[in-house]
Amino acid sequence: MTAARVEGTGCVVEIEGGEPIACDRVLLAVGRVPHTEGLGLDAVGIQLDEKGRIPVDDHFATSVPGISAIGDVIRGPMLAHKAEEEGIAFAERLATGYGHVDYEVIPAVVYTHPEIASVGRTEDELKERGVEYRKGVFPFLASGRARSLGQTDGRVKVLADAGTDRVLGVHILGPRAGDLIAEAAAAMAFGASSEDLARVCHAHPTLSESLKEAALAVTGQAIHV
Repeated sequence: MTAARVEGTGCVVEIEGGEPIACDRVLLAVGRVPHTEGLGLDAVGIQLDEKGRIPVDDHFATSVPGISAIGDVIRGPMLAHKAEEEGIAFAERLATGYGHVDYEVIPAVVYTHPEIASVGRTEDELKERGVEYRKGVFPFLASGRARSLGQTDGRVKVLADAGTDRVLGVHILGPRAGDLIAEAAAAMAFGASSEDLARVCHAHPTLSESLKEAALAVTGQAIHV
């Protein structure tokens, strides 16, 4: 986007290399930054990193003994559920001496229409790491439930290790993606393979069947494509 302006009761968005887009509203997201101002960090000797975050070790401890940090002020995705898991892990550590957050299976959701949700690695990340993988894709257009809802835009994509078949990432664009991603996160937390997902009996007709179908598609066995 290069510019946006109001025209009448709507908006016009200018984009580079394309025709202007007429729309009802414009949502502009400018990103997030750690909210560390006013915490008195300088007074206790805590130095921020290059992105303005509080450096911590694997147990949330800062460089100052007795001071720990979690949530949006430390590294990692700035998501409420990530901060919640860190809070629980830190409380468990205080009570039992051990607390853990699996950062590999923190789902992310974009609450647009249709919704976007993902957990784990993307194809680009796997390629950069030199990881061989297989991919299964299932379109919501082939989902009976999505068709009955009149929401057939989007698809489900499952990425699995080419050698072990372990699920490495799941990406969903479509209806209720933010809810559907929970099953994928649970499966990955338990080290499930795409075959494990594919062999789970899903109720019909449901949107969750699309995850099963995408898992089946990893090995070319999708039923309803």
